[in-house]
Formats: sequence, C-alpha cells, structure tokens
Amino acid sequence: MDLDSKFVLKGSQVTIPLLTYSPSSQNQRVAGYEIPGDEQPRIYTTANLPSSAEMDAVIWAAYRQIFNEQQLLKSNRQIALESQLRNSQITVREFIRGLALSPTFRWRNYEPSNNYRFAQMCVQRILGREVYNDREKIAWSMVLATKGLVGFIDALIDSDEYLENFGDDKVPYQRRRILPQRAEGDLPFARMPRYGADYRQQLEKLGYFSSKFGGASWMKSSMSPTRWSWQKPPYSPAARILGQLLGTIGGLLLVAFIVAIALTAWGILPL
Repeated sequence: MDLDSKFVLKGSQVTIPLLTYSPSSQNQRVAGYEIPGDEQPRIYTTANLPSSAEMDAVIWAAYRQIFNEQQLLKSNRQIALESQLRNSQITVREFIRGLALSPTFRWRNYEPSNNYRFAQMCVQRILGREVYNDREKIAWSMVLATKGLVGFIDALIDSDEYLENFGDDKVPYQRRRILPQRAEGDLPFARMPRYGADYRQQLEKLGYFSSKFGGASWMKSSMSPTRWSWQKPPYSPAARILGQLLGTIGGLLLVAFIVAIALTAWGILPL
C-alpha cells in the first residue's frame, strides 16, 4: 500500500497501512553461487520427518533464533508448544509465532525496548536480515503501535518474505551472513544487546548498576568507555564492622595455626 492509502476504521480501532520503504542491496538480496561449506548457515527443518534427536535440534535452533544466545534459559521454554510441534499438531512457523508471543519473550525483549528497537530486533530474528533503513524501522514500529504485539508478530510471520524464505517447515536464520569475496562477513545478530542505552540508564537510576571502575565486571562493551558492574547491596555500619572483625580474627587464627605447625616441625614446640 502507498502512503496515500486512507485509514481503515474497525469499530474504535484505527489501523495504519505499512509504509513503503526502498530495499537496499543487502547480502540476502544478492544471488549466491558459492559452493556450500562450513561457513554456510545450517538449515533446520521438519520437512523430512526428523527423528527425535533431529527434532531436539530444530527446537533448540528455534529458541536460539528467537530468544538469542543471551536468553537460552530454562525459564524461557514453552513445553506445551514443544509437545505440539513434536506431535505435528503445529508447524515450525506456528512454533516460531508462539515463541515470539510468549510472556517471557514479551518480558525480556518487548518491555525493555522502545518500538523502534523492538521492530529492528524482530526483523532480525524473524525475517533473518537487518532492516533496510530507518524508514522500514519506522514502518514496522507503526504497525506495532497500531496493531499491538500480536498483530505485529503476525504481520512479520505471515508476510510474503517470511513464507518465501522459510515457509512452514524451516527455522529462520540469518541469511547470507558470510560472503566468500569478503574477508569478514556481517556481524551476527547476537551481538545486538537486548535493550539499549536508554533502558540501561533507567536501571542505573533505580540503583541496579554502578559505573565505578573495578570490582566484578557485569558488562564490558567496546562501544562504551565505561565498565558496568553490579552495585553491591547496602549493609548497615554495624554489620560491616562485625564482618571486618570476624575477618580479622579468622586471619589471626590462621597465622597462629601456621606458626604452630612450623614450630612443631622444627622441634621447638613439643606435640
């Protein structure tokens, strides 16, 4: 639909058509003639009646693609969806839809991000490519704002691009990340943090982070000049003094024990 398309009224809801944007010449839009090798992405599919072990690999690849390697947690598992996929009650495409609409994906990815960042993240993980430009990012963010999370995810998974590249049986993957003519390929989407600097600043104001140098490092990024570490929990002065006193007494006892062992070994102190 073009920009001149009118709004469509559905009761009290106003839907905005997807804005037009110009696709750029990214890797996945370039025809490939290279010989398949180890650098090519592995395709996980259920088209050939996979065995139990192969189905485990398909499910694991789906979690890694949607939740990213940063969020491969047991709490993110959707056991009911896994059972339906194993019993051929749903397709891989419906499994991907269920993961993207799960409460844990919403909590860990949608809520900490603004609409622009979340739209970019979902294009990466569901369509397997980077957004073409800021206009596409704005276009999908408007779909998210008007149709909500469910309508936005459905628009991506039901799109012609998704169906042409992955269909009902393939797990989405980052398409043509490596090109043999280049020394380095595109960075994997796993390099993109799940939330941006704006949300990190909100967490800092709430006291979750400390920008002091030293201590246990929580995150060190080449994009930022600072090192972030978990802020130490507050202790009362009395508890801090008691801890220091116990540490001192323990150290003195350890030194006395070592000295006694040495004197006994030299025969100065009888057993």
